[in-house]
Amino acid sequence: MHQENRLPKNSKEGALFGAIIVTLSVLTMGPINMILAAGGFNKDVAMNMLIVLPIIWVFVMIIEPVAIGRFAEFLSSKFISPTDGFAARIMFRTIFTVLGMSFTMTFVGVIIGDGFTTDIFAHFIQIWPRNFLLALFLESVVIQPFARLVMVKMHAAQDRKAAVQTNTQNI
Repeated sequence: MHQENRLPKNSKEGALFGAIIVTLSVLTMGPINMILAAGGFNKDVAMNMLIVLPIIWVFVMIIEPVAIGRFAEFLSSKFISPTDGFAARIMFRTIFTVLGMSFTMTFVGVIIGDGFTTDIFAHFIQIWPRNFLLALFLESVVIQPFARLVMVKMHAAQDRKAAVQTNTQNI
């Protein structure tokens, strides 16, 4: 695929892109799930968010590229061909990433909230479909478009800087 300005071009940009997506995902999905599990927002829920969300952020920053991202790439490759466009590639990658992350984080969230109990599977069956659909919506409509916009703006700034340097060298 040709160089795409909406996506990271190197590992440093990839880390920034991933950090934007993970931060926005954790800051939206985490509070929603914590508030729903507690039955509403209160001081205890707010304090729990301050403690738990940074831990979840670190966990997601590790698990997405190490496991879930590879899973999503593998599954995406089964559904897309080299001639498919950007939208198809992003759609399949998003669906499979959200599928894996929502599945994993629903278990992790229940364990963090309730500990490891026999009710974990009952909670999972109730919570995961909501998490998957909400995360898929947020990732598709808000989070990933914002992260791609950041990449476009960053690449445009890099291109302007390179053009100025080239013009300066030609003088």
